[in-house]
Order: sequence, then C-alpha cells, then structure tokens
Amino acid sequence: MSVSHTKRICQTIKLKPECADEYKKRHRNVCPGILNALRRHHIVDYSNNHYPPLDFLIANFKYTGSDFDKDMKAIGDDEETQRWWRLTDGMQESFNDGASGSGKEIPWWTDVEEVFRFEGGSSAWCVESCRW
Repeated sequence: MSVSHTKRICQTIKLKPECADEYKKRHRNVCPGILNALRRHHIVDYSNNHYPPLDFLIANFKYTGSDFDKDMKAIGDDEETQRWWRLTDGMQESFNDGASGSGKEIPWWTDVEEVFRFEGGSSAWCVESCRW
C-alpha cells in the first residue's frame, strides 16, 4: 500500500510574447472543471508565474497523492483539461525537443531541479557548513 506524501513540482516553458496578455486573461478565469480535475488528483498549492524578460512561465505545485503517474494520466484524460491544453499550448513553446503538446509522450513542460528548500522549522545549523 502506498502512503501519501507531498511531492513538490516546478516546471517551465516559454510563453510566446505576443500571447502574454491573452494567456494571463485566460488564467484569471480558469474553468471550474479544470480546477476540480486538479483537486481530484491531489494537486494543491498550484501557481503559475511569468518572467517577461526571458518569456518564461514557471509553474509550481504540490502533489499529495500516492501514485503520481496515475493521477497525471487521469488529469490528461480529462476532457475539459484537454480543451484547456488545446487553447494554451498554442501560446507556448516547449524546451523539450520533439514535444508536440500537453499530455503527449514527450513532456510539454520541462521539470526544473530543486536546489534549495527552506520550510521554516528549526534554525539550528552547523557553523562548519557556513565557512566561506
């Protein structure tokens, strides 16, 4: 039996500059069905950020389920999500060679490696690790 845990995901993709205003407009009014699909499949704390100087979109979310691949497939099989992707994929350019859109074999968004995390907790640390 799998145990639920929190998995943090960060991804990036290029936003076509000529689509930035429309992309932001669409995200101000995301269809409830899409949000429900995310919720049903254990996606929480989702944010999407835009960095105009490099035309980057940066997505961050937490996955709290126990079978990430299964839940991602289920989201991809959702009809409203597929309609959303058909709308938004045309506004984006993937960094992954051969990628042709969301939900396909080659990922549309590129996973970004986490190199540091601070969640608050204890401030105790080893002085040895801070020698410059």
